[in-house]
Amino acid sequence: MPGHRYCRSGGGAGFRAADRCEAQFANKFTQSAFSICRALIRVGAFLVSAALNIFSEPPAWIDTHAHLDAAELAGARGAVLAQAREAGVCCVVIPAVEPGNFRAVRALARASGHVYALGVHPMYVDRVVESDFEVLRMAVREAMNDPQFVAIGEIGLDFFVPGLDRERQLWWYDQQLRLAREFALPVLLHVRKSQDTLLAGLRRQRWSRFASGGIAHAFNGSRQQADGFIGLGFKLGFGGAMTFPRALNIRRLASELPETSLVLETDAPDIPPEWLARSQPPQPNTPAQLPRIAQTLAALRGWTAEHAARITTANARAALPRLAAWLDAQPT
Repeated sequence: MPGHRYCRSGGGAGFRAADRCEAQFANKFTQSAFSICRALIRVGAFLVSAALNIFSEPPAWIDTHAHLDAAELAGARGAVLAQAREAGVCCVVIPAVEPGNFRAVRALARASGHVYALGVHPMYVDRVVESDFEVLRMAVREAMNDPQFVAIGEIGLDFFVPGLDRERQLWWYDQQLRLAREFALPVLLHVRKSQDTLLAGLRRQRWSRFASGGIAHAFNGSRQQADGFIGLGFKLGFGGAMTFPRALNIRRLASELPETSLVLETDAPDIPPEWLARSQPPQPNTPAQLPRIAQTLAALRGWTAEHAARITTANARAALPRLAAWLDAQPT
């Protein structure tokens, strides 16, 4: 599965070839002849692409955020991984939340063939002290030799949960941004009710100039805030919340934002899609739900499932270059 054509390249080669042909023909024909030629080339590229897809693999997906080490999945982790493969999920990004689970996420990624990130989650800052930042830095330095290590995360700010120490969150956020810059790594951002403060921190560190972007996970802000993250090189993560008909803001963003800004995620075992949230008893979310979640995105944007897979896979690869390199190194 890691060598799947969409996971490896994001697709679209036929249409890029058509674009090159158009450029060559444009130098030889009049504008009217060029227009006819362009239409014929586009039709030909579409027919070739369609014919290839009939006989090729089904769409494959990248889950850009899933806590596969979570206790809720402990008794069924093998089944969860197998179901993800069967559903066509070719890669899962497993973020850490504190130094205490660094080893677990690394071991799980290596055992399962997925990838991981290291960081301190804003909801876990009460479990760490400032000296633990050196533990994180050393872990990151060591992980730079591991091709399955792809980002700093999960980091960020949470201004929704009452009782969290805001000053501690801000300190850890700022320090981890600096760490990401030090190692030229993207970040996986937790952005709950904190979008403007997160953006201010990124701008203060001149993020778009010096750093490598990342993903604003489970995004649910305003269009202006979304554009702010996109302008700083971020992709925005959409998952189970998008499947609820009353999630009007999230669905509007998913349908209107530039397609180059969208990635898919589950945040397993959390943020279950509508059908899991309403099941009795409620079921934990898993990466196997990603293709069905993607159907909502496809419906909102008028896409096919294959197009949704191709676009979101290409975006995930762009957001996480080390993930792209890892996938490209896998056998076909």
